[in-house]
Amino acid sequence: MRINQNILLLGKKVVLVPYTSKHVPRYHEWMKSEELQRLTASEPLSLEQEYAMQRSWRDDADKCTFIVLDAEMWQAQPRPPEEKCMIGDVNLFLTDPGDPALGEIEVMIAEAACRGRGCGTEAVLMMLSYGATKLGLTTFEAKIGQENEASIRLFRKLHFEQVAESSVFQEVTLRLRMSPPEQQWLQEQTCHVQEQPYREGALEPR
Repeated sequence: MRINQNILLLGKKVVLVPYTSKHVPRYHEWMKSEELQRLTASEPLSLEQEYAMQRSWRDDADKCTFIVLDAEMWQAQPRPPEEKCMIGDVNLFLTDPGDPALGEIEVMIAEAACRGRGCGTEAVLMMLSYGATKLGLTTFEAKIGQENEASIRLFRKLHFEQVAESSVFQEVTLRLRMSPPEQQWLQEQTCHVQEQPYREGALEPR
């Protein structure tokens, strides 16, 4: 989705930047992990396929993704390359033509050392806010493998409620509807987030 290709979102723990070709090699290395393949229900791709996937995320109108950077590392001086600050990604799928206000959200904190620090929580909150305010989404769903207890806990903490369970796919579906109280709660959780222009290779932290 090209709508976010020039946007950077700066939070307290994480920075969200568009997924560009320079991020692909490290992302590809992450996805060689059998653990991450299992937790994300993903198949390993070749590097060439990974580049094609990145182009799809950029161009397709039904996909929106941000790479998650460690904010503290990204703001260090001198600023390291973004690739060295990468810790995961957060995505939205808009794949239900019958409900254009529904988005399926997923998050991956690939760097084990960054798990349990609230990075995934802030990344999801920032993506929920982006989806609600910029994409007009009013309902979010998360489909999570039954064994991924940490991710299930994360989404339940963020007011998602389980609405389905599939023994065939071994996953649970959790949902959040953006009622006025939920909108107010989300605004309070993300009021610190700054939106900045993003131009690949030309950004300096403020």
